[in-house]
Amino acid sequence: MSNPSQVIRERLRFQGYKYTFVSQRMRFPNGKEGEREYLIHPGGAVVVPMTAAGKFVCIRQYRFAVASYIYEFPAGTLEPGEHPDATIRRELEEETGLRAHRWDSLGQFYLCPGYSDEIMYAYLARDLEVLDSPPDKDEDEDITVVEFSPAELTEIARFGIDLDSKSITCFWRAQMFLAAENG
Repeated sequence: MSNPSQVIRERLRFQGYKYTFVSQRMRFPNGKEGEREYLIHPGGAVVVPMTAAGKFVCIRQYRFAVASYIYEFPAGTLEPGEHPDATIRRELEEETGLRAHRWDSLGQFYLCPGYSDEIMYAYLARDLEVLDSPPDKDEDEDITVVEFSPAELTEIARFGIDLDSKSITCFWRAQMFLAAENG
């Protein structure tokens, strides 16, 4: 069993609104040294909303980093001191105008451990209610709510680039959860 890396020196490269970018000189478990950079992230939460008819609710959102619209499940960054449960309830309402009355955990996972320490907390949301007055979306969000059958979402996940990785992971986890629940 190897020992964890030892940080020799750390430098702050950038402090942003949500993320911190650091550079570390490290001694790796094998004894060698090197420089590594990564993002420190407060964590995020993602929800797989499912209608009573068995459809999955996604959003189509513009993502500036890829200069394209993609489909994804509603998600958001944890605010300081905020529990993931509160984050995802807020995000579901803001991004879809829905409130869920049944929540199940789908666990957690690292999003991109090659360059970030971000942990995603995943949930399945059911017993959905349409809000009469949903909260305002963030000022930079351009979102359309869409519903997909399991078969449609499977095809998008299998062959398209327009569904992000956290949504593919959570769709798979939700299907496994539902299969176990249904016996």
